[in-house]
Amino acid sequence: MRHILTYLLPAMLAFVACGHPAEPVKIHRFEQFLFANQGETANFQTPLLNYYPDDPNFMAVLNDFRNDPIVRHIYEVTDSLYHDLSWLEQDLGDAIAKTHEICPEIDYHNFYTLVTADFDNYANRVFCNLNDMAIAIDCYTLGHSEEMQRFGVPNYIMNLCRREYIASDVMATAARSHIALPDGDLTFLDHAIAEGKTLYFVDQVLPSTPDTIKIRYTKEQLDWMKENTENVWGWLIQNDVLFSTDMTKLRNLLDDAPKTNAFGEGSAPRTGDYIGWQIVKQYMKKSGATMSELFAETNSRKILEQSGWRP
Repeated sequence: MRHILTYLLPAMLAFVACGHPAEPVKIHRFEQFLFANQGETANFQTPLLNYYPDDPNFMAVLNDFRNDPIVRHIYEVTDSLYHDLSWLEQDLGDAIAKTHEICPEIDYHNFYTLVTADFDNYANRVFCNLNDMAIAIDCYTLGHSEEMQRFGVPNYIMNLCRREYIASDVMATAARSHIALPDGDLTFLDHAIAEGKTLYFVDQVLPSTPDTIKIRYTKEQLDWMKENTENVWGWLIQNDVLFSTDMTKLRNLLDDAPKTNAFGEGSAPRTGDYIGWQIVKQYMKKSGATMSELFAETNSRKILEQSGWRP
């Protein structure tokens, strides 16, 4: 055994070294600079933050925001939970390294956190431009602090506002910013396939992340979706939903909600996301497409047909 290990150990070490070495990721803490005078102003020169230190009118508005007692309290709660984000820097470093291998055009250099005190804008908790990514880190306090319930955010949203969702949300935002969409009004299938591409990408760059976190389901919701995929698909076909562009009909199939109204209590929300995910996984197995090719393909019907997917 000792002789075997003598030969195997160098090969094992070489294998580890040739994997996905983490990219160095530094998260710039705008909220700590703003409320606790930590950080350097040079770190925050990005259009994402709309920070104009040389504009006296802007600085007056910013000072009012900083001195608002409710906003300051939100910052204090946030900082007590997320003062140290070295763990997130490590997670994102690993994910960015994998991203550079499978989709090199996705190349985010700078990550920022901030406090917005705007929980109504939860859907935009992570936002980006071509090179920079910003995280409204206070959104991720809602699921960890009972006192944050006073802001009236629905429970089904609060349950998604937790530490374990941050890295997945960030990488999902990175994917969405590079997925090409067809011209004109989007069909249900277009929405489902686009989100399926996003989830497939997160599969690749955060492989150890549970499916429940990636698709933001409870275990019960994911179990329900797996058990009822055939019924959901049948309902979509029967009701001519796949190629519909009527968002009044599609909204509850695509947006965050406690359930999908058409399928009743105990059902999963965002059923389109799950359906699109399964189609894209099957398409990638059959097509051999690269991630870049997947993101560039705008013909959702083609992806469905070439996948051969059926529940």
